[in-house]
Formats: sequence, C-alpha cells, structure tokens
Amino acid sequence: MLMTGINTSFAKLQDYEQRSRDFEPGQATGHLHGGEWVGVIFRIGKERLACNVAQVHEFLPIPAFTPVPGTKPWILGLANVHGDLLTVIDLAWFLHGKRSKVSMRTRLLAASLRGRPVGLLVDEVFGQRHFVTGESARARLPKNSPFKSFVHKQYRSGKDVWREFDMDTLFSTPEFLNGAAA
Repeated sequence: MLMTGINTSFAKLQDYEQRSRDFEPGQATGHLHGGEWVGVIFRIGKERLACNVAQVHEFLPIPAFTPVPGTKPWILGLANVHGDLLTVIDLAWFLHGKRSKVSMRTRLLAASLRGRPVGLLVDEVFGQRHFVTGESARARLPKNSPFKSFVHKQYRSGKDVWREFDMDTLFSTPEFLNGAAA
C-alpha cells in the first residue's frame, strides 16, 4: 500500500516538472474563453480597480527601498526584489498628488515597463477576479477624476463596482515616463 502512495506522489512530481518545462512566459494573456478576462483587483483610496492579470507579475508587501536623488517625488526609490532592481512608484501620488498612507494592507503590484521591473504602490490588493467582458459598462467618473485617462470600463460584481485600470496607457504617458525632477 505504501508503494502505491509513493508512486502516485512521484508521478505528480513528474507531471509538475513536465508542465513547468512546457510553460512559456508571456503565454497567459488574462483572457479566457467565452468573453471573460482575469483581473487583479486592488484599491487606491476609495477607488476599486482591476487591471489585466497578464500585466502584473506578482503583488507583494513593500520591500525596503533606497531613495534616488533627482527624481519626481512619486518615485519612492529602488528595491532589490528577487535579485532585480525594482523602481518603487507611489501610484496615488502620481495620479492625484497625494502620498499614499502606508498600512499593513499596502502592497506593490510588480509589473514590467519596457522590460524593466516596476512596483506600483497601491492601498490594498484583494486578489484575482474573473470578469465577463459583455457585462462591462462605460466607466462613470467625475470630470476631475485623476483616473479619467486610465479607466474606460467598469464591471459590477454584487454591490461592488470595479473599474478597469489600463496599465498600457499609464506606461505610455509622457509624465509617467519622465521621472526626472524638474
């Protein structure tokens, strides 16, 4: 009986190894069959947001970082994460000029900007959620909302409304790309 359990465990390990060898980075798009997509859901202030899961490598607690002189104040510094230098950016500070209040729930959304690691500081990450693209509606935001340029759709999930945050737009915004202090 014991040999069967060992053989089954070994077969599972072999299956995991084969699947990891077959995996190709960049294969996941965040889109599923049937008009669904998977989003990482998070919060900045009172705003509930979602971005495509393919745009976020991981979400993690705030690591120790070193400030970089001569940069905009919303660039908090550089952190060593998994042996890579990650630029830590306070997304709320960039969007509406107010520094994020750091708490036990504050996290970084780790992403890539032109092949370089970047960490976007957000107030809270809730995890992942599946959204049905056919159930999206045009985002209703106040005219003066700092999210206006980056949010175009929203989804209702129960009593919550999640606005789809477009990281591609953020990562191509000249103000975001020019982090040098004036």
